[in-house]
Amino acid sequence: MTTSALSPELFRVCDANLNRLKEGIRVIEDIMRYRDSNKELSQKLKSLRHLARIDEYKQLLLHRDSINDVLRPTQRSELKRDDIEGILAANFKRGQESARVLEELFKLYNVSYSEKFKHIRYELYDIEKEIILSSATN
Repeated sequence: MTTSALSPELFRVCDANLNRLKEGIRVIEDIMRYRDSNKELSQKLKSLRHLARIDEYKQLLLHRDSINDVLRPTQRSELKRDDIEGILAANFKRGQESARVLEELFKLYNVSYSEKFKHIRYELYDIEKEIILSSATN
């Protein structure tokens, strides 16, 4: 159900958060796949990553302006990770936060998209708990 059009600026926010969400999931997926050889979690993460899309791809690209992003330069805090668990935690948070932004913005545009990103966010919460707690016991 479409409720109203998103402004170019809000499509830009959606584009950035879709990219951030998929990138965060991909980092976790690759660690589970190549470091842990965990087929079940790798597949679950891959499915979530593929679910993180919308049909309006060309509109996202039309409004993308990554060159002029005011926070494009790397932040000092982003350069430091203590261990692989820190990388996992940072990418879970990146994905969850992006899913929340998308969930909220799509309430203005397409409620089914909003529900999809809410589902992704809650799945990431569950997978995070499973991965982080299992790595703490190993």
